[in-house]
Amino acid sequence: MATTSSIVKDNRTPKYAIRHRRRCRICGRARGYYRKFDLCRLCFRELALKGEIPGIIKASW
Repeated sequence: MATTSSIVKDNRTPKYAIRHRRRCRICGRARGYYRKFDLCRLCFRELALKGEIPGIIKASW
């Protein structure tokens, strides 16, 4: 979980656009982020296993 201060800090407009940090919309985690789903890998896995992300199923072969 990201600290509240780091989330607030990242919500501000940075001096340079390259400094923008994408964060998970659920927990605020900055690393392991999937742009397509706007989620971190941990939240993505939880929601996928619950079946809450349409079209995503666990791989098995």
